[in-house]
Amino acid sequence: MKRSLFFLLLLLPLIVWADEDVTIRVRRIWQGDYCAFTSLIYHNGFFYCSFREADTHHANSEVPGTLGRSRILRSKNGKSWQSVALLRKDGIDLRDPKLSVMPDGRLMAIQGGSVYEGKKLVAMYPQVSFSSDGVHFSDPQPVVLDSAVSGGYEWIWRVTWYKGVGYGVIYGSGVSLVSTTDGIHYRLVTRFDLPRNPGETSLAFLSDGTMLFIARCEGSDKHGLWGRSLPPYADWQWTDMNIPLGGPDILVLNDSTTILGSRSLYASEKTMMFRGNTSGQFEECCLLPSGGDDNSYSGMVVRGKYLYVTYYSRHATPKASIYWARLPLSMFTQPRTNTYYPQRW
Repeated sequence: MKRSLFFLLLLLPLIVWADEDVTIRVRRIWQGDYCAFTSLIYHNGFFYCSFREADTHHANSEVPGTLGRSRILRSKNGKSWQSVALLRKDGIDLRDPKLSVMPDGRLMAIQGGSVYEGKKLVAMYPQVSFSSDGVHFSDPQPVVLDSAVSGGYEWIWRVTWYKGVGYGVIYGSGVSLVSTTDGIHYRLVTRFDLPRNPGETSLAFLSDGTMLFIARCEGSDKHGLWGRSLPPYADWQWTDMNIPLGGPDILVLNDSTTILGSRSLYASEKTMMFRGNTSGQFEECCLLPSGGDDNSYSGMVVRGKYLYVTYYSRHATPKASIYWARLPLSMFTQPRTNTYYPQRW
């Protein structure tokens, strides 16, 4: 996208494109304390959105309010939201809860569990919670890791289920692919030796079982890392995505088209939606109302002819708030000739 379009988007964040079929609608659905790092799923007639809530982005064991809690909202229509859970654990900073639906139909929230001495991070133990009814969630409990990947400094960023098995990427003491069948016990699948310190990761699957891997990296250019592998996921093909990422998530529409939600570092750190293929090539599609140096971490769900997105930003509130957007799916499936602009919903 040309630089001039970026500036136009920054100046006119609430314009509606004349064609009603491509209207993007955005609304703030939660605000209060510092709220960030969203996840979104649809299950049994409800949207569920999870995120971290605390006084600040950074934790400090001497200031209890800075230790993160995991809040979970649900909604029938995306307009009216109800808080169904606020998960806490004494002495633990719960971070970045990511939702999934287990093979038995229960909801699962995997969360980072960080331990601090003052402001110093001293350990990380992933935590997991479950719900059978979508309203009552179990207290966070530590996951049980294969001894090959357990070192007291791990984070399972999210879990993605495929044919009864949940897969996630551990980072912290190293970077490894792990699997689970119960959400609690995780075994090593593959250990990675990757450049540029990859961390926040999203996985997706094609119809033939190909696993797609996308990760934020901390190298000098912050370019994302893209991987592909067939079962049993031991041999991988890696690609430099040539774009910087922040809080990335991917959604597979079909075996040729994917959607990426991330922070665009080219657009003054705005939340950006991309469309691409299954080889890691993406083009910028639209910017969502966002800003500050703190935003993105989108969750995505497709329902009918729309893509629904949650993300966080502090462009309109002193502390970061949670936003919900409805985008026409045609933006990602049809040739694009226009630039799209969002509207309050």
